[in-house]
Amino acid sequence: MPGCELPAGTCPDMCPAAERAQRERERRLHRLEVAPGCRQDPPRADPQRAVKEYSRPAAGKPRPPPSQLRPPSVLLATVRYLAGEVAESTDAARAEVASFVADRLRAVRLDLALQGAGDAEAAVVLEAALATLLAVVARLGPDVARGPADPVLLQAQVQEGFGSLRRCYARSTGPHPRQPAFQGLFLLYNLGSVEALREVLQLPAALRTCPPLRKALAVDAAFREGNAARLFRLLQTLPYLPSCAVQCHVGHARREALARLARAFSTPKGQTLPLGFMVNLLALDGLKEARDLCQAHGLPLDGEERVVFLRGRYVEEGLPPAGTCKVLVESKLGGRTLEEVVMAEEEDEGMDRSGSLPEEGT
Repeated sequence: MPGCELPAGTCPDMCPAAERAQRERERRLHRLEVAPGCRQDPPRADPQRAVKEYSRPAAGKPRPPPSQLRPPSVLLATVRYLAGEVAESTDAARAEVASFVADRLRAVRLDLALQGAGDAEAAVVLEAALATLLAVVARLGPDVARGPADPVLLQAQVQEGFGSLRRCYARSTGPHPRQPAFQGLFLLYNLGSVEALREVLQLPAALRTCPPLRKALAVDAAFREGNAARLFRLLQTLPYLPSCAVQCHVGHARREALARLARAFSTPKGQTLPLGFMVNLLALDGLKEARDLCQAHGLPLDGEERVVFLRGRYVEEGLPPAGTCKVLVESKLGGRTLEEVVMAEEEDEGMDRSGSLPEEGT
């Protein structure tokens, strides 16, 4: 607000003491925030595990005092905790973890917006928060029953995260070392979007020519052209975070590729194709996933290793199978923890192993 100087947060904890006490009384603690082994009634919050929950600002409600706002250093430590401890937790289902993390990261963004943090330090927090959210959403996988994790709400949270971060970039000249990577993540998450492509193409040339953005633009072009061979070769060279960002488009891209194969190979008597060819073309996780993909689209199998393209048999019903994406996503961690990736992803993350982009047309 013009003429209104924003305060600096002073809360030293991931969750203000007053909120912890209130949620204890109201029995609104998440089980991931309760002290291990606690048998009290009501349960007691563990100050090392409780994280400030999101609360929508109400019209006419006074701004929270500085003691209720966490400064950027505490916010960054909070994101590190969510990435390193909560996201890796085996005590809760992935859907429950994703819902919890998304809510707490939304509170992180709100705390930043309500105080006078510098753009450079705000960008670091927003980058880590967005990276964490992309990873926990990608880890949900193809499960149909996601419980508390609403896919539409999570998608809105990711877009909100991109919006906050990109506005932060636009307000200052930087330097923001990870900006090329995160602008690339924005395009990959919005693959095929004319508006997203337009916004990326309006970025300064120095940004657009950075390897992460060049790779993202190449992926977007292959996706638009329906060039499955090039698209999935490019996807296999992406590092972990870009792979998380693009995962939501993999099922659609595979369906489009399979439809093209059906149009090209289908005959009245049927023509067979090795499933191994499809595994390689579409970067599937093995023959079983290839069989499942074909059967989900009405294509019969010839034994365990071949698919039959019969004219008129290909169908599309409902959403395309999401797949497990172990090859395209999970394998990219390469022994690192999510915390390591979120807090310090390599600056050359748009490069392939040879250090260059694939040649055009390949």
